[in-house]
Amino acid sequence: MPKQGYHHGNLAQALVDATLVLIEEKGPTGFTVSEAAKRAGVTPAAVYRHFDGREALITEGARQGYGIFARAMEAAYDSGQPSALSSFEAVGRAYLAFARAHPGHYVAMFESGISVNRSPELHAVALRANGVLERAATELSQHIPEAKRPPPSMFASHIWAMSHGVVELFARNSPGTNVPFPPEDLLETGIGIYLRGLGLIPPDS
Repeated sequence: MPKQGYHHGNLAQALVDATLVLIEEKGPTGFTVSEAAKRAGVTPAAVYRHFDGREALITEGARQGYGIFARAMEAAYDSGQPSALSSFEAVGRAYLAFARAHPGHYVAMFESGISVNRSPELHAVALRANGVLERAATELSQHIPEAKRPPPSMFASHIWAMSHGVVELFARNSPGTNVPFPPEDLLETGIGIYLRGLGLIPPDS
């Protein structure tokens, strides 16, 4: 691919797209700025017109990923209404679907070591995504007396962790973890067991 200097049509986005592909292929620490520039068809020097290094490229990939993720979570939440439980389960399934559909973004967000506090923009969109799960958790616990109600942020975080674990072990072709159940079923039954244990849904639901 010929070098295009600083006149690339959308250099910043081309570099982020190249970074996401490299993350899928080599992991978040397995490539250089020069490789990202080569994939985007520009000189390494051109990168620094927009980004101050590899971490900045990954941060922007994570920010864009959280935006896609938040929209997917919001759509899933809406699809389950008016049932709080259906919305909660739909959000969990959306997590798995996102990890499959956007592996480069997923790794940039959760496995690159980039803190969500690295930039205000990244922090804001990460909060938006997490807020969807907390909203579902809040609605699910409304029938429990406030004094006995677990903090929604706590069990939303537990469900997030459970979803992440299912993705890592069963939804991303991890070796040696074959089980005779689809990841969606594993997550849904796990969520059900957890929520029943907290008294958030009746035993026969």
